[in-house]
Amino acid sequence: MSHEVKLGNFSLGSGRPLFFIAGPCVIESEAHALKLARQLGRIARQLRIPLIFKASYDKANRTSLASYRGPGLERGLETLAQIKQETCLPILTDVHDVSQVEAAASVCDVIQVPAFLSRQTDLLVAAGCSGAAVNIKKGQFMSPWDVRHAIDKVASTGNRRIIVTERGVSFGYNNLVVDVRALGVMREFGYPVVLDVTHSLQLPGGEGTRSGGQPQFIETLARAGVAAGVDGVFMEVHENPAKALSDSANALELRRFKSLAKKLRDLGAFVRKLS
Repeated sequence: MSHEVKLGNFSLGSGRPLFFIAGPCVIESEAHALKLARQLGRIARQLRIPLIFKASYDKANRTSLASYRGPGLERGLETLAQIKQETCLPILTDVHDVSQVEAAASVCDVIQVPAFLSRQTDLLVAAGCSGAAVNIKKGQFMSPWDVRHAIDKVASTGNRRIIVTERGVSFGYNNLVVDVRALGVMREFGYPVVLDVTHSLQLPGGEGTRSGGQPQFIETLARAGVAAGVDGVFMEVHENPAKALSDSANALELRRFKSLAKKLRDLGAFVRKLS
């Protein structure tokens, strides 16, 4: 059975047009996040693509204690609420603790369970009970078959608005790899499947006090995922990745987003005709 996930004026999954999740890794400032959201929203309207704006109010899993984490729950949600009001884009953010879920769901359309927490039963159940759609990031340590258990935890609450995201599997130290077969396995569960392209190209802890990355492969990996039939593509986007306060090594430069999104949109439409 296939489950569509409705967000505002569009639906995700089940042969629907390819959708995008895009935005900065973390809220760097209210002005920066709002400016980037406006630019991404403008591109989405021009290309007529479904787009969910993503940004984190807190990055609780940074490599180093000294790394920037974000403005925090209260200020971060105020910023996301303003972005939602001004751009009318659906909003996604991640939660790291059960205590954050209710507040995040009061603002955001999609609650994301981070990859490192994808086995945390209480967090998955709380996300399911929140009323928001739930994006489960598949852990770097998990097989695609094990995602079924995370899905069942959310679905046990009666919430079937579930998205599953592949973000690479640990491949030795400081490296990730995407097994395209996993995308097919997870699609069999009946929920929209997303390929997180930029996080899959991380080199976790690869630069000592922070993660490295291989952004030169973003388009290659994105095209492979769309050709394999994913329902959505996740990309962290920044106007100047080198100066980004988080995930600078693997983010997509904003000026490249429109061209790439158009290619992926058209490829996705072609793949759906073959299905």
